Amino acid sequence: MCGLFPANALDNDDIEVYADDTRTSVLATLHCLRQQSQKSTTVPNLSLSDFIAPKRTGIADYMGAFAVTAGHGTDELCAYYEKQNDDFSSIMVKAIADRFAEAAAEWLHAQVRTTWWGYAPDEHLTNESLIKEEYQGIRPAPGYPACPDHTEKRTLFNLLSVEQHTGMFLTESCAMFPAASVSGWYFAHPKAKYFPLGRINKDQVVDYARRKNMSVDEVERWLAPNLAYDV
Repeated sequence: MCGLFPANALDNDDIEVYADDTRTSVLATLHCLRQQSQKSTTVPNLSLSDFIAPKRTGIADYMGAFAVTAGHGTDELCAYYEKQNDDFSSIMVKAIADRFAEAAAEWLHAQVRTTWWGYAPDEHLTNESLIKEEYQGIRPAPGYPACPDHTEKRTLFNLLSVEQHTGMFLTESCAMFPAASVSGWYFAHPKAKYFPLGRINKDQVVDYARRKNMSVDEVERWLAPNLAYDV
């Protein structure tokens, strides 16, 4: 499933997602992080919020969210093969389910670009071009390099009512179940690209904790691999 929503970026690297085009009711707020590594003066330190028009500009922008799964029933099928001492088939079931989930995410993104959002209606790409991600727009997933905070999946799942519609759910550690599942955000900006967040300092962690209404200690636990300091 997927959803497309009116959205605008705030000056603090948050993104507001609205209920409709009046933009008076905020459905959700996405909390983004910004690169802090030292770069040349011509290379910006990126945040995903850079790919959404700032609210102060008055430009009406949009973004999307999606969730797909190919994992329902895989645990039962794997258990069946394991009882037969057929570990190879069990491994293959998991691998194929993962591939189907990635294929579903790729197909859904293509439908969004060309039809449902329709910002690239004339897109005609070869399989090689698709693999190289030569299309316009990105679909970053919470927990991955540009947005490493897994707790942002809770916002995504609540925004789309994912569990109600698909049977997917999040564990306490924000892992998706079934395991063969993919979820993320849609950004359509022509210059949107994937990037690693890299290491971040305490000042941004403190600000991020305030924006998310979480304790600094809790944020540090979730972002431990990205911290530029010891805790």
